Amino acid sequence: MPLELQHLTGGYSALPIIQNVNLSLQTGEWLSLVGANGSGKSTLLKLISRLLSPQQGMVLLDGKEIHSQPPNLVAQKLALLPQQQTLPVGLTVRQLVSLGRTPHQPWWQWELTVKDWQKVEAAIKKTQLENYSDRLVEELSGGERQRAFLALALAQEPKVLLLDEPTTYLDINYQLQLLELLKNLNQQQELTIVTVLHELNLAARYSSRIALLKQGQIWEVGTPENVLTSNNIAQVFGVESVIISTPVGLQVCAISSV
Repeated sequence: MPLELQHLTGGYSALPIIQNVNLSLQTGEWLSLVGANGSGKSTLLKLISRLLSPQQGMVLLDGKEIHSQPPNLVAQKLALLPQQQTLPVGLTVRQLVSLGRTPHQPWWQWELTVKDWQKVEAAIKKTQLENYSDRLVEELSGGERQRAFLALALAQEPKVLLLDEPTTYLDINYQLQLLELLKNLNQQQELTIVTVLHELNLAARYSSRIALLKQGQIWEVGTPENVLTSNNIAQVFGVESVIISTPVGLQVCAISSV
């Protein structure tokens, strides 16, 4: 079990946003966290990624508590693609992706090894950025830039990849391109993925399991078929809906506010 949450509680002040969350992921699973605005999705992801320290409970990565481990050791197994990245000025795509090798370098080593550069080039190839590797990151489109930061995360060679609303600000074409790329990585390399997704239908289409969050707690977790019911959507989102079977799986059609 690469990732396990035990009684995880935490937030930004003495009043916790996430409360007593228990969850475990199998190798090669894709879990999506969905819920209404303010339900705690991004806060939970920050607790999992060490950006926030828990008030209670723990996050286990390969059976070891992540908040008690050195950051570079955690970063060798777990990578985060945040919702908003700090855009580097003057860096090419290859230079950006090379930063993903930092967790694997001894503190006294400044230059990347031949093996490191091979990992960088492999990450660029996986994200289909070979023709952009010498371009400045600030010159890329939104979808290309998102793939460049994904390549940076993949260069870490993580077992678990966390993504906070990776399709935000992307048009539908780039959304599908990015999610299909993640699907291939998930299936071909058994990369364990946790996404915060705002769009229910994308979560239903790509996820192995969905965790519905309400007021900082897990309302229900399971396969899209089991979780995405009209009753659950009414309780969690306050929306009357119809669940439709389509060629890409179940999809949610919102009818009206409850």
